[in-house]
Amino acid sequence: MPSVPFDDYVASLGHLTARIDPTASTPAAEDIKDAVATLEALPAVNLDSLTAWSLAHPDQTYVLALVVGLSREKLTNHLRHWFNTGSWRKAALEQSADFMERLDVEFDLVRLLNTQRNEAYTFGDVLVARAGTRAIATTAGQSGRKIEDELEAIAQSLRLPYVPRGRFEGRNGRTAPADLAVPSTGRDCVIAVAAKGFDSTGSKLSDAVREIEEMADARTGGQVTMAVVDGIGWKGRISDLRRIWTLWDTGEIDGLYTLATLDQFKDDLDHFATLRGVIRLP
Repeated sequence: MPSVPFDDYVASLGHLTARIDPTASTPAAEDIKDAVATLEALPAVNLDSLTAWSLAHPDQTYVLALVVGLSREKLTNHLRHWFNTGSWRKAALEQSADFMERLDVEFDLVRLLNTQRNEAYTFGDVLVARAGTRAIATTAGQSGRKIEDELEAIAQSLRLPYVPRGRFEGRNGRTAPADLAVPSTGRDCVIAVAAKGFDSTGSKLSDAVREIEEMADARTGGQVTMAVVDGIGWKGRISDLRRIWTLWDTGEIDGLYTLATLDQFKDDLDHFATLRGVIRLP
């Protein structure tokens, strides 16, 4: 299948992680305390007052991310997604009104800030805040499964036999990972699909690139390889994402998709399965 321009593919990336409970965060650093003091001094919290505050305190606008349950890294990824910059200072100075509106529309900033400014916290709240990093990690794991769940649902709707999370065998006995294998793993695999979704940056993204490269290198001429890659974490690893896109552009893999283009994935999967003579389930 022909590739789309790389910039168009990047533009189709979306964030995967569900919104977490922001009340499980209690900032302790002196810089955060200073920022909180200026927020508490605001006579009213609304988009206008927060826009003015962000212009006056651009270096501390990351604190608003903590209010809504985002880490600095997650804020940076969202800023790349919204404004093509990882700098909250730059976003605050150049697009402060839009910055505040984005945080409010997507993460309910105004309501949550008003709620937390007026809340009296107990010892139990402190312990919940200390457990917050574990809750965030659990949410991240759930977001990583989002694409796999979507792909399984599509395979089921097409009545295709499949095996999730295995390895397929290609040319000269070489094997490679497949997050979805049709109709099965091992030598019987005729369609191998990678599902790689990340809203955070890190070594797992490089591992994902390597796995897709292994798929492309191992496949035989009769096997199809496809990849669904999404999440705004990739915007912090553009060079890695471009490596995957290049595999598609040069025909080393047969398709590259995001959650926004799953309709095309479904059509292509159906087409490839028909071409390869995959027997549908009753």
